[in-house]
Amino acid sequence: MLEGLHPNRPTHVFRITTDERSARAMTEMIGEIFDPAETAVASFETEDGGPWMLEAYFAHQPDEAAIRSLLRPIVGAEADKGVFLPIEQKDWVKASLEGLKPVRAGRIFVHGSHDREQRRPSDISIEIEAGLAFGTGHHGTTKGCLLAFVDELKTRTPRHVLDVGTGTGILAFAAAKVLKRPVVAGDIDPEAVRVARENARLNGIGAWMKLYVGPGIRHPEADRPGHFDLVFANILARPLRMLAPSLARVTSNRGTIILSGLLARDVPGVLSAYAHQGWYLQRRYDLEGWAALVMKRGSARALPRR
Repeated sequence: MLEGLHPNRPTHVFRITTDERSARAMTEMIGEIFDPAETAVASFETEDGGPWMLEAYFAHQPDEAAIRSLLRPIVGAEADKGVFLPIEQKDWVKASLEGLKPVRAGRIFVHGSHDREQRRPSDISIEIEAGLAFGTGHHGTTKGCLLAFVDELKTRTPRHVLDVGTGTGILAFAAAKVLKRPVVAGDIDPEAVRVARENARLNGIGAWMKLYVGPGIRHPEADRPGHFDLVFANILARPLRMLAPSLARVTSNRGTIILSGLLARDVPGVLSAYAHQGWYLQRRYDLEGWAALVMKRGSARALPRR
């Protein structure tokens, strides 16, 4: 997904240490206000039970005073303690490596090269270079989709998979490695597709990736009515609502759509958009303030969250 990618050439980073609630609130605000193609923001716990760190990367020199003013309603005078630093590309790689922790969803194990020794013999391993770390499963949205995929496999084996807004490619890679089948994956951002292609090569599955550049399903590989029995769309609430008719059209009658990129407040609107296309919520996963939704075609049913 686009908001999961760092700017192509980040020039500045803003860092501030705070509590979890404030970090999440600032992450949400920056993510909504700034262009995701120019700015990337993430927050994470610096140690178990310890403070949280927010990092925002900018493609151009930011207006420091304006950003501090935006954050003061959330953290007050603490906004003035945040630091802005110029960075070079090599600094981005170092920062990514430091923040990259392995993620496990069933047998799917997402990791950097520095965590190879943590792999188990039975793991389905997906390795991401540190410089390509944003959007690798460490974001609650992507991990939620991976968990939904693992649970989906307990009842059925999809044959035709589409990943819309693939970002660095993690969801598509997981499907290709587990199913041992080609997967169609696309993104509106050419840089995202370039990164996904490089990640696919790194993981030895380049031949299984049918990658395309384009919005939504606007490509012959993706625009195939009723063809896909599993569709991932880990994007943002507004494009997910807009894509509801087209995603419903390319998904088979007994297929599954896994949606994410959603804050809790976004869920009702997205559910409504897909309900109008004849889809209901089968399962929901809530992680790190984000929701992932598993949608099935048919009438609505009340099922528990995960």
